[in-house]
Amino acid sequence: MDEQPLRFDTKIAVLLRDDLVPWQRLNVTSFLVSGLGSQVPEVIGAPYEDADGVAYLPMFRQPVLVFEATKEVLRAAHTRVLSRALPRAVFTADLFSTGNDTDNRAAVRAVPTADLDLVGLAVYGPKGGVDKVVKGARMHP
Repeated sequence: MDEQPLRFDTKIAVLLRDDLVPWQRLNVTSFLVSGLGSQVPEVIGAPYEDADGVAYLPMFRQPVLVFEATKEVLRAAHTRVLSRALPRAVFTADLFSTGNDTDNRAAVRAVPTADLDLVGLAVYGPKGGVDKVVKGARMHP
């Protein structure tokens, strides 16, 4: 019996600014998706277990699509995600110079929404809504 691939009516997307160096891309992506996983429980699947019965933490139940864009496209995506009220996480350039969660939150809180120096954005929601948020971005190479 041929099983059809599982299709999701939702999407998880990460949008990175295209001028980040490789370590920054990885760091920003990992921080952003941790925000979604902690606040949107339906994105998390069941725990894993190997053949020997060793347990592993659950992960996202669906793929995470990673995109890149210019600073301007990222800013437009941020405006769109706010207008759609979708679950989101942000990472600003200021967070590269902090070293802990308290300072990270203070750095974001100190800047008005329109002035955030965004380097990354994660969003979760219906496919069509997420597609509209990341419009103009391209898949990460």
